[in-house]
Amino acid sequence: MCGRNSLFVSQGDLETRFDAEVVADGGYTPRYNIAPGDDLEVITNEADDEIDQYHWGLIPFWADEPEEGIINARSETADKKRVFKRAWESRPCLVLSSGFYEWKSANGGPKQPYRIHRENGPAFAMAGLWDVWEGEADTIACVTILTTEPNDLMEPIHNRMPVVLPENVESEWLSAGPDARKELCQPYPEHDLAAYEISTRVNNPGNDDPTVIESLEHEQSGLGEFGS
Repeated sequence: MCGRNSLFVSQGDLETRFDAEVVADGGYTPRYNIAPGDDLEVITNEADDEIDQYHWGLIPFWADEPEEGIINARSETADKKRVFKRAWESRPCLVLSSGFYEWKSANGGPKQPYRIHRENGPAFAMAGLWDVWEGEADTIACVTILTTEPNDLMEPIHNRMPVVLPENVESEWLSAGPDARKELCQPYPEHDLAAYEISTRVNNPGNDDPTVIESLEHEQSGLGEFGS
């Protein structure tokens, strides 16, 4: 699953990393705590040189009114679901990220949030599907993030993880057909990701500042307990 995201690199670094220009109406603002229903920075297959913002939550095309939408789609079954069929066939996108957050259940106690990120590189891309919901008064470009089985890093934290794309297949994800894209929906190599415990400040989307990503200072902060 992926229920919270972040993207806080500078606009210059973001545009350089993805060889694309920010075109979103509101411009680009670094954010540390992006929640469902907010806008996500995306690059779509129809404009691979542009970074736009789409509503996080794919709204079913048959919905009479706009709603929060579906934030995640299982990559193994998205092609079989009516709500994702149109997007799966022809509307792949990259969802840009500086790191996502996940919560680990611990023996029935409070859930512990973790930040998962790449230690090398300013940002990375997760596989997404986009669509456009059209109502009588509104048209909303929206997106869902694809998920897959967890890698060895994520497995102790959660039983799903977003499809993080290696940099060398990002262009292929946007240009390939449905069958080829399904083959790309694999758990990302654990050696290229890092995770550490953060405070529960991230639980409140209103907390959107650099303190959200600070590591908890205690013995088992980080991945030491997962590395053996």
